[in-house]
Amino acid sequence: LKAGGVAGVCVDLILFPLDTVKTRLQSPQGFRKAGGFRGIYAGVPSTAIGSFPNAAAFFITYENVKSVLPHGSSSYLSPATHMVAASVGEVVACLIRVPSEVVKQRAQVSPSSSTLQILSHTLYHEGIQGLYRGYKSTVLREIPFSLVQFPLWESLKDLWSWKQGHVVDSWQSAVCGAFAGGFAAAVTTPLDVAKTRIMLAKAGSSNASGNVLAALGGIWRTQGLSGLFAGVVPRMAAISLGGFIFLGTYEKTRQLLL
Repeated sequence: LKAGGVAGVCVDLILFPLDTVKTRLQSPQGFRKAGGFRGIYAGVPSTAIGSFPNAAAFFITYENVKSVLPHGSSSYLSPATHMVAASVGEVVACLIRVPSEVVKQRAQVSPSSSTLQILSHTLYHEGIQGLYRGYKSTVLREIPFSLVQFPLWESLKDLWSWKQGHVVDSWQSAVCGAFAGGFAAAVTTPLDVAKTRIMLAKAGSSNASGNVLAALGGIWRTQGLSGLFAGVVPRMAAISLGGFIFLGTYEKTRQLLL
């Protein structure tokens, strides 16, 4: 819990400006109208509050599910174990992540409004379900992301450990995390764009229903391939750096505590 929470807070706060740029590039009104480079830390209180419990929930679930499933570097079931553990972890973590993400993204594209104003407006007009707008699309983004990132991270660590004859250090785990995160970020960007459009959609609009396929279809028809991969560069940069900081900090903190 402590290792995951510390890792989550570090990565989310350090890389918040890149996340804001990515969100504004993906927003339906366009980068400039969404705020451009102004108010680059808009929405940061939401992230600061949700970051620790979100990351802690993920890693508690990930490590516990992994411990009850067959695993080990010599087992052919190891990648499947990591996939299942990461997927279950994401489903649980999204219960905390989605409300925080909804408020954060709406604040990012409305820098003149405070986080508290965004939260109050969402609850008043949409109720508690408004905070969970995009839960399904977030899970549908996070599971494929985790199916790529975590088995790749674990495999790279195992390969590096085998090459050097001892378990990887925390900085080596961080390098593996950066590569795995960047690759996973690139291939799942269309799902991230759909999730952003759903969370930012006005209540009652077609995207507000949360239909991921419909959102992807609408982006494809209006903006084509470039629309589906909007924000891919800052997303890859943020998640590569995030993978380095997040997974490296997690390993280091866990080693210090255990």
